[in-house]
Amino acid sequence: MKKIDQAATFLAAHTQLFRCPVCLAPYATVEGHSLICPNGHNVDLSKKGTLYFMQRAVASEYDNDMLAARRRMLQAGLFAGITDAFAAKLPAGPQTILDVGCGEGTPLDDVLKHRNGQDAAVGFDLSKPGINLATQLDNDAFFCVADLAQMPFADHQFTAILDLFSPSAYNEFNRVLAPGGKLLKVIPNPDYLIELRQAIFPAGSAHASYDNSNVLDLFQKHYPNATVERIRYQVPVPAELFADLMLMTPMHWGADEARLAEVKANPFPAITVDVTLLTAEGVK
Repeated sequence: MKKIDQAATFLAAHTQLFRCPVCLAPYATVEGHSLICPNGHNVDLSKKGTLYFMQRAVASEYDNDMLAARRRMLQAGLFAGITDAFAAKLPAGPQTILDVGCGEGTPLDDVLKHRNGQDAAVGFDLSKPGINLATQLDNDAFFCVADLAQMPFADHQFTAILDLFSPSAYNEFNRVLAPGGKLLKVIPNPDYLIELRQAIFPAGSAHASYDNSNVLDLFQKHYPNATVERIRYQVPVPAELFADLMLMTPMHWGADEARLAEVKANPFPAITVDVTLLTAEGVK
């Protein structure tokens, strides 16, 4: 089945998940390859089987090379400990999952494979190149380009929200999360990719350290009963993937080119993943 037809089948089975970004009415019907709201606003599937919900174009700093490098590193297991934890936190039965800022889609793909493909899943991101890459993965998830601040999803339809290093819009999360559903948010700790950070930035520079306390405090303000779990492990970095490790993270944006060349010429064999998993429940 072509991607566009596969996507139309998903939309027909899950029309209730989406709402019109123009008038905010829940979508009512799927006609051919178009999703149509009761007020006549429609959005059309692309040939890749995606929907573009943006009202205006937004440039993404993640280009094709960066996204491809990220995919290679993630498929080599960089986030395996995180996606293992996501899958373990979800209830055993089928879930309706929303992946916020899904990027090129590998983390969501890993979670779905852990759970034997039983879930209905939607991933969205501002990056159209990222979403196009996500559609190349072999799973039944649906991907779209959308805005976190005004998500094109209906109220209380998702039993799980995954947020891996993405910004948060807590009012929107609360709106689309089903009563008793799970919100799983991962934030980096100061030692996340610490070997790379210390290699690139001199001690004392503005980028030499990272502090996640503001993000953690805000989450706990919104969800006082949230649980907090640290996940820390090391991942081997094959020499042929070291350049991808450097390219996949925004860390290189603020770095000196000469220093980057020196680091690239002296690869290290492993990298630390150190994150915090925050878990909250939707209001019942």
